[in-house]
Amino acid sequence: MTAVRKAGAASPVRRQIGDTVSRRLEANPAIKRAKIDVAQIYQHPDFLDAGQCQALIRMIDANRRPSTLLSTNADAQFRTSESCDMDRWSPDVRPTDEKIAELLGVDPSTGETMQGQRYAPGQHFRAHHDYFHVGESYYDKVVEAGGQRTWTAMIYLNDVPEGGATWFPQAGMRVAPKRGLLLAWNNMNPDGSPNVATLHEGMPVVKGTKYIVTKWFREASWLRG
Repeated sequence: MTAVRKAGAASPVRRQIGDTVSRRLEANPAIKRAKIDVAQIYQHPDFLDAGQCQALIRMIDANRRPSTLLSTNADAQFRTSESCDMDRWSPDVRPTDEKIAELLGVDPSTGETMQGQRYAPGQHFRAHHDYFHVGESYYDKVVEAGGQRTWTAMIYLNDVPEGGATWFPQAGMRVAPKRGLLLAWNNMNPDGSPNVATLHEGMPVVKGTKYIVTKWFREASWLRG
């Protein structure tokens, strides 16, 4: 039986997180907000330099595995990329991990493990939300570990000759991979309820190989003592 996918209710806690982070990002002259009304999406060019990007690419290549899904209902072709779970305490990872949290102005403990992803030609991640859906089999377990996801930060580690854009179909926005570019968005609405317009897709790579790192943040501490 297929679970009923529900976005979820409003939350004062998530509303406050959204307000605090968005004000911080909009006060940063290096950041531009996308000119759309349905979601809060921001871009920071050159967030990482070429050397930092290349070091993370090497790490992904050395530790990649087939990407997985939380949902038990999706088909095997929903996400065809490869992933790499990065050690947040590693001296090669921690500076970037904490730099992202500092940019957003959030407690680093609310951040999940930073994940690297590799997309070879033809590989993709079909349209999905980063927030957790009420009614899915995984829901109760994941919300016990830090609660709902709030913000997503993703960094492109290389230019891609063709394909591989991040597409927000309901927001009418596509972002092409560009080395060092950080893309951040609030997965919630202004009232703290999940925003269905943050639906996004990692479009198929046509030429080249796409490398990114992604960092998801929760409404409470994700790290366990």
